[in-house]
Amino acid sequence: MPDEFPMQDPKQIWQTQPTEQMRMSLEEIRRKARALQTKARLSALTQVVIGIALCIFFGWTCARARDVVPRIGWGVLSVWGIYGAFQAYRWVWPSSLATDAPLSTSLAFYRRELERQRDYERQIWVKSGLIFCFLGLAIVLVPPLIQASASPRRLVNAAPFFILLSVWFVVFFRMRKKTRAKLQGEIDELNALEAGNR
Repeated sequence: MPDEFPMQDPKQIWQTQPTEQMRMSLEEIRRKARALQTKARLSALTQVVIGIALCIFFGWTCARARDVVPRIGWGVLSVWGIYGAFQAYRWVWPSSLATDAPLSTSLAFYRRELERQRDYERQIWVKSGLIFCFLGLAIVLVPPLIQASASPRRLVNAAPFFILLSVWFVVFFRMRKKTRAKLQGEIDELNALEAGNR
């Protein structure tokens, strides 16, 4: 029995298997491109609405602040809200795909939108203005924390905020990493499709 089934290197068997070329119809590419377009528009619209709401809220808080330093911090946060809304519209809002676009145009559109979203995710700190957000938060929070350092009990009251901020960081980075990997996987799938069609 062992002579009938000689043991071979599993890696070699796996590597020598014939590969099946990927085939994707024009309609499937158009469907994926439209789904990406719809998802991107919804995401951009959500980010724009949140950005404008944050701008208004932080601007209102800035106007009500009595001291100069917190007023500057709230002002920076207000600017961040409108900057984030503008950048979301600029980078996330997709262009339009013609309903009767040929295969090459549909593929180019799909790839361009995937690459734009991937690049936005890679540079989200700059493109969404998160640097302004943390600068504004620092300007607002550091002076009260310095004053509270004289009383450890007041510092304990600030602990839940910093715990939530830490959890947000972890979740934010994991979600961004997962989104980038998914977008890169789709780009790689398009590369394989185009290589198979040559």
